[in-house]
Amino acid sequence: MSDFDSAESTPIPERPRKRQRIYDDSEASTPRYSSPDEVEGDHKPARPSTLRRTHRSRSASSDERSPRPKYRSRSASSSGSAGASPSQTPDAGPSPPAYKPPQLNYKQKFILRGHQKAVSQVRISPDGCWIASASADATIKIWSATTGKHMRTLEGHLAGISAIAWSPDSNTLASGSDDKIIRLWDRASGIPYPVPLIGHHNYVFSLAFSPKGNMLASGSFDEALFLWDLRARKLMRSLPAHSDPIGGVEFVRDGTLIGSCSTDGLIRVWDTATGQCLKTIVHEDNPSVTTIRFSPNGRFILAFTLDSSIRLWDYVSGTCKKTYQGHTNLKYSLGGTFVTGATSAYIASGSEDGDIFFWDAKTKEVVQRVSGHDGVVFWVDSCPMTGLVVSGGMDGTVRIWIDTYEDDTMAREEAAPPEDDYKPKEDPEDENMAVKQENIEDNEEKYHNDTPTGRSPSHERSLARSQEQVTSPERMEH
Repeated sequence: MSDFDSAESTPIPERPRKRQRIYDDSEASTPRYSSPDEVEGDHKPARPSTLRRTHRSRSASSDERSPRPKYRSRSASSSGSAGASPSQTPDAGPSPPAYKPPQLNYKQKFILRGHQKAVSQVRISPDGCWIASASADATIKIWSATTGKHMRTLEGHLAGISAIAWSPDSNTLASGSDDKIIRLWDRASGIPYPVPLIGHHNYVFSLAFSPKGNMLASGSFDEALFLWDLRARKLMRSLPAHSDPIGGVEFVRDGTLIGSCSTDGLIRVWDTATGQCLKTIVHEDNPSVTTIRFSPNGRFILAFTLDSSIRLWDYVSGTCKKTYQGHTNLKYSLGGTFVTGATSAYIASGSEDGDIFFWDAKTKEVVQRVSGHDGVVFWVDSCPMTGLVVSGGMDGTVRIWIDTYEDDTMAREEAAPPEDDYKPKEDPEDENMAVKQENIEDNEEKYHNDTPTGRSPSHERSLARSQEQVTSPERMEH
């Protein structure tokens, strides 16, 4: 039985405390990654009850809320005391360091060839060891993320494959195809599980595993969002999510929420346990939304739209925090990802002009643009542990990119010429003494060269006198 089977027969409590406990501001629920918008304020994690209230009262805006009391300085609070001086103000402390934009230098490491048609999606396994690529040629290929070696090809679908997803343990791969079937594959053997997941009435276009690996969410052109129980291999819940084909589905990091998006321009957030829609997000221009990604800390949704824009949404308040532009996306469904580094965060996405764009998540500036693909770049994924980036495109290739900024910096430092050694200025008297000493040595050398024995004449005379004294007869007699 699934952990969520009892939800249908159990009435929905007004305050589901079990789910609230996940959103507590405790150490266990504190995000491990820093938010791209952390500098803009302390956003509290979303609670399902908060989302419901926000959904019911759309007219309520943040301007109607009572403002927070301003900070009162120590001098202001003690102004009534005797002898208090207006100049006595508390220490402001050291100012925070100035923000330094990230430095990137992604370069192409491998080009992986083998697909006969366009690569629709690429995914890096959670352990960072494997890359899976899906193609319109109805095959899935698994590659080594470190060497780029082709490991195996998974065959079984009858039509092109649009979506793939890794299980949390990196041992199972799910695939959705235009044949309306979802298959599960064993990565090590490449053999599909005997029971496929059948239920959609149109193309399967997006897939996502729950963090525990016991559920699978699927979105389809039939406008429905399906939740599958993987233990029982059966459909658990069908949600009439949108009025147009669903482009993307995604679980939040703790599995309590599911996000979905559609070409109807809507982004919706669902309660995993009850299937209730907690929040609907729509931009005023209502562009078609093709892909969504939850931020690593679970507080934001990154939405890719067909107006050449990528928007970062605070899904609790329903406000758009940032918009990233520069790439081209007007026709195809493109996908991107968060690229998390040690001290900074980036947004990466493909483009219809064949390039890959990297934005600073905070400043929205394009920090790098790399070329390599011939045609549209449909999908970009990254590994949070290594920073590895992989892309797939219409040219049928999979390309692996690595950041060489630190290596290039070290190489430049090693190649730089060493600085000249410091030589202290010599005293003029020392210079004169050195000249005199040099003259003396030159004279002695001259004398040494003029005598056969290489000795000076004075030295030869003194040596002769000493020999006469030793060999004198008078000395011998005594």
